[in-house]
Amino acid sequence: MKKVSVKTSSPYEVLIERGSIKKCGELIAGITKSRKVAVITDNIVNEIYSKTVINSLEENGFECALFCFENGEQSKNLSVLGEIFDFLCDFGITRSDVLVALGGGVVGDITGLASATYLRGVDFVQIPTTLLAQVDSSVGGKTAIDIAGGKNLVGAFKQPALVICDSDTLKTLTPENLSCGMAEVIKYGMIRDSELFEKLENHTLENIDEIMDEIVYTCIDIKRDVVENDEFDRGERMILNFGHTLGHAIEGWHNYTGYTHGMGVSAGMCLITDKFAPELSERLKKCVTAYNLPTGTEASMSELLPYCSKDKKREYGSINYIVCQTVGKAEIRKSAVSEFERIMGE
Repeated sequence: MKKVSVKTSSPYEVLIERGSIKKCGELIAGITKSRKVAVITDNIVNEIYSKTVINSLEENGFECALFCFENGEQSKNLSVLGEIFDFLCDFGITRSDVLVALGGGVVGDITGLASATYLRGVDFVQIPTTLLAQVDSSVGGKTAIDIAGGKNLVGAFKQPALVICDSDTLKTLTPENLSCGMAEVIKYGMIRDSELFEKLENHTLENIDEIMDEIVYTCIDIKRDVVENDEFDRGERMILNFGHTLGHAIEGWHNYTGYTHGMGVSAGMCLITDKFAPELSERLKKCVTAYNLPTGTEASMSELLPYCSKDKKREYGSINYIVCQTVGKAEIRKSAVSEFERIMGE
């Protein structure tokens, strides 16, 4: 088992081990005195892993209840969040109990927000079952839901009490879902680790499992370092948003259906690199293409820019965006929203 210790305001460990989902009850028992757990998941993950997780929890003395919602970004909303609150109340969850987020980024985001706000704070554990969630969204404490105005506009910082990453769960992903996670992996190579990027260039979606454990550990370690330096996203942590300003806009243009977050990030990275680092653009496009990810979008820039003006990374009439002019190094840039729109619209 590999461990990454995250030393934030509420320290915790990320445990990386194949097969660890089968002993999650033992691992969770080690970080709480409570023996009452509310497991939150979606309908796809429920069919594959809920029984395994609940059996492990019950074998370790936990009383469990399960809440399941429909898979997809469209469920990350106020209505489902309200249903989760009612479920927690009906089950009798107290401040000393634990929530478990079993699934991908959507499950982790909405469960994390519920844990941050229900009773003004309840511990939660992340058991991420997608690559995107393992390497990115399960670590760092960002939780959120979407509203009509945009993606992730309502949220809170809430660090998990524990993260359990089992790379074997990635074997049950569809090729599209695995590609989605690879977009975030490529992002980590672009912003911080040229050696990781080169390894990705020498693999494809078909053989990436050969280095998957190394990928998961490396990406989590990069994120740990960034988050420890800037837990609340006011400085260096912004580099983790490479590709996301335009990526979220593309997702919004697609109404968050039929177009994954990873596809948006991939297209967003390529579009911003086309504009600000054209000498690197073809290399990046070749890499994302190897993982069946898009290099652009059918939406026009004039259609995307209104979404960017609502992005949560804007402040005082300005917007922060990330540029990589060399592989392994990211730069935070700040422009007036109007100037960003002018540059991107050229």
